[in-house]
Amino acid sequence: VVPGGGINAANKWVPSKKKFFIPVKVLSRKFRGKFLAYLKQAKLQFFGTTADLQHPASFQRLLTTLYRKEWVVYSKPPFKNAGCVVEYLGRYTHRVAISNARIVKLEEDHVTFKWRDYKDDNKPKEMTVTADEFIRRFLIHVLPPGFTRIRHYGFL
Repeated sequence: VVPGGGINAANKWVPSKKKFFIPVKVLSRKFRGKFLAYLKQAKLQFFGTTADLQHPASFQRLLTTLYRKEWVVYSKPPFKNAGCVVEYLGRYTHRVAISNARIVKLEEDHVTFKWRDYKDDNKPKEMTVTADEFIRRFLIHVLPPGFTRIRHYGFL
């Protein structure tokens, strides 16, 4: 979230001009460059269908392909007020992967839960998976030790 303004010497909020931010295309290209530069520095491990990327030449071919693609960074108009910002962030920062209200049925070795099919006009549906598969999907959302969910930059 990038604030559309700043605080002046008198501690008063001063809003920015209407079109204060970077054009999406420029932002997208800058993000692509930074992201791929950091990706190059990382000591990544690849397994299964991606195991070939362990070879430097294969990994470099992937990076070259990614550099050539146009990336699109999601940018949206500003929020109406600070309350809307808090509501937006709250949906992502203080919840678990699935709420109890979405769990429909627990059986000995299966879990049925509600989900929304965004490809089918956002229709609510139910899915039944094995308990092992449910736990696997849930654990994808658990951060590894040392990872931080929220990082703070700028003013608070």
